[in-house]
Amino acid sequence: MSFVPKNYYLCTQMVDIKRFLKDWTLPVAIAVGTVVYLIFYWVPQLDTAGDVLGEVVDTIFPMMVFCTLFSTFCRVDFHQMKPHRWHIGVLMAQVLLVALNVWIIFCVEASPGQKILWESVLTCIIGPTATAAPVVTAKIGGNINTMTAFVVISSFASALMIPAVFPLLERGSNLTFWSAFIIILEKLAMVLIAPLALGWYMQHFAKRVCAWIVSIPDLSFYLWAVQLSVTSGVTVRNIVHSEAGLPVLLMIAVLSLVLCFVLFLVGRSIGRHLGEEVNSGQALFQKNTALSIWVAYTYLNPIASVGAGCYVLWQNIVNSVELWEFRRKHPIL
Repeated sequence: MSFVPKNYYLCTQMVDIKRFLKDWTLPVAIAVGTVVYLIFYWVPQLDTAGDVLGEVVDTIFPMMVFCTLFSTFCRVDFHQMKPHRWHIGVLMAQVLLVALNVWIIFCVEASPGQKILWESVLTCIIGPTATAAPVVTAKIGGNINTMTAFVVISSFASALMIPAVFPLLERGSNLTFWSAFIIILEKLAMVLIAPLALGWYMQHFAKRVCAWIVSIPDLSFYLWAVQLSVTSGVTVRNIVHSEAGLPVLLMIAVLSLVLCFVLFLVGRSIGRHLGEEVNSGQALFQKNTALSIWVAYTYLNPIASVGAGCYVLWQNIVNSVELWEFRRKHPIL
């Protein structure tokens, strides 16, 4: 009779749980952020603690984003950060989709309800590629160097498009083109340019520290998962406190889901023809939703910001499926 240690089944269960958490880190992060916020929302006794925690999160969140990107940029080969054909293809697709969306908004301008729906879509399309896109791209076999280069290019492109397009739709904002352009660049500088510059500095002048950071497995990925958990809680808060009715919220959620798949498939199609399928897909569909939410509040009806809030949930579910599929095909990695 074979002898089975008492803790064998416990160890097996722990391995299964660890594997599940590794495969589905992003949905777990979304669920944790959502549940934690709802607990504070539904339990009145936690109001004071919630207010304090909210201030703490607001303070440390930019630092979390900075650390996530810094740990990523320590791995980047800066000599390979140069323009590629797929960069142009993705940017052209984004501009065409923005133009199409603006045309639709002008067509439905007489219907405020439809206009809000399409404005919520526009805030997602026009936003730059997410600063965390290189994190996922590196995990699913993409090129982290060309993706990082595109994140910088995309940020400047959106900084030009946003103040040029949105004043045509809503004329209530007092921001001029150049003032909005500078504000957007300032918002991106601390979460993109600063960690990029520090990563370059560490590679050249603090090589031992840089090597130690790079040696920590999946550091940037799990830092990003914590950041996503916070973002999910904030997203649920914005949806709960939205002044829109349930039918409008559901329509915005459905449209943002459809848009997520459209951008993903279009990006993958462009990359298939230009030699960078993974990168192109991530570049077009993974968006900086925090900036999109700010744009909606600044230029449009605040309800339009719900689109970007829903989009961040959909895009990270798609990211999770990509990660699971990549690990299934490459179990050794």
